[in-house]
Amino acid sequence: MNTSKHTHHFFAFDLGATSGRSILATLSNNKLELKELTRFPNKIIRIHDKYYWDILALFDELKNGLKAASSIGVNIDAIGIDTWGVDFVFLGGDGTLLSQPRSYRDPYTNGIPEEYFKIISKEEVYNLTGIQIMNFNSLFQIFAAKKENFAALNSAKDLLFMPDALSYMLTGKKICEYTIASTSQLLNPKTKKTESKLLEAINVDPSIIQSIVMPGQVVGCLLDSVAKECDIKKVPVIAVAGHDTASAVVAVPAQDENFAYLSSGTWSLMGIEVKEPIINIDSFDMNFTNEGGVEGTTRFLKNITGMWLLEQCRKEWENTGKIYTYPEIVAMSESVEGFQSLIDPDHSSFANPDSMIDSIISFCRVTDQKAPYSDAEFIRCIFDSLALKYRYVLECLQKMAPFKIEKLHVIGGGSQNNLLNQATANSIGIPVVAGPREATAIGNVMIQAKGLGLVSSLHEIRQIINNSITTETFYPQDTLLWQGAYNRFIQYIK
Repeated sequence: MNTSKHTHHFFAFDLGATSGRSILATLSNNKLELKELTRFPNKIIRIHDKYYWDILALFDELKNGLKAASSIGVNIDAIGIDTWGVDFVFLGGDGTLLSQPRSYRDPYTNGIPEEYFKIISKEEVYNLTGIQIMNFNSLFQIFAAKKENFAALNSAKDLLFMPDALSYMLTGKKICEYTIASTSQLLNPKTKKTESKLLEAINVDPSIIQSIVMPGQVVGCLLDSVAKECDIKKVPVIAVAGHDTASAVVAVPAQDENFAYLSSGTWSLMGIEVKEPIINIDSFDMNFTNEGGVEGTTRFLKNITGMWLLEQCRKEWENTGKIYTYPEIVAMSESVEGFQSLIDPDHSSFANPDSMIDSIISFCRVTDQKAPYSDAEFIRCIFDSLALKYRYVLECLQKMAPFKIEKLHVIGGGSQNNLLNQATANSIGIPVVAGPREATAIGNVMIQAKGLGLVSSLHEIRQIINNSITTETFYPQDTLLWQGAYNRFIQYIK
């Protein structure tokens, strides 16, 4: 690629499960620069014991971002949207949104997979989709809605996943992007089509899912009303890798294929990039997942509860007037002795507790450990436990990977945490390469560039990313100390 003669501007809307932001990206001379335009919270709303996302407020924030780009006089060339996975909205026959989208943290899916498996077995569902069984997967949300007699489902003509719903609100065009669809447990990763029998089995018409489109395809241009309101041109909206992790993996600055990645945020997602899905008895037993990547690749990975643990503790501390910056949190963790308390980050008691602090204390007591007392001890407990869980998952991953994993690329917001990066290198015993922090936005933007024909391949994209960022490498230390902690940790997660 050569962008030396032209400068291109892209607008990336990046939505996470706790916050969102709009990013302006400039691509010139084979280098990419990012500027954050807006940032805002994304809150779960509880109404009558149902948990929702406010997609109308999110759409408003999307337009605020576009207005911010316009206000600084930048003419953007394209727009791309990425979000977390699995959640969706229902549309009526006239295209109206029938309900706010339910949140994956809504407990209405508790016990639903087990009921579904009475209709189609767990093994068959996994063999058809290659997706790890998690109660909040879209398939189980739809079944839960069916059992609730949820009016929006009963009246639905279409279902749109979150990034596709927002692009529909911008353009009026309905699509189903491959990477976001792949999180749903409705997509067959071999055929790359919706597996109709999974919906037919619960008397839901599979036609509510749109035909699959691949990352880089133009969805449509902005509606006149949106362009006028935001004072921008009718630019194209491009279906990027709509799942935020898929966009983040695009931005891994890898030199070869012998790597694993850890996309670190509210969730930690650890995996490898492979050409074909890995669906076998080992991947089933270990509950690994096959999600869509760009250029038809598969992201073979495992979901690990990440900074959710810390975020929930921080909320509780803030309620008592204690507000800690991220550098303060890292310093607090370093101020106390390690391995005093260890938890399994993925234990069910940490999914959505009324008090994360109480849940951590309870886990430690049940496992006959000293419970954390000070805020610093809670932070250290979380960081140590995450680093050890990363080793456990990486060892499982290596058993199934078709190549030797020689380094771990940590991308996303968690890549800034040097303490956890070093702890992870110590724990897993191979180098950890940290960065880019803005992996999701970078991946979003580079697929927009690909959609406009400015780059031709993932290899080319990664060359530009390597030109544009700096990374830091952490090498393993204190191997024996970490081995002893790991031996303890294994006992707690069994």
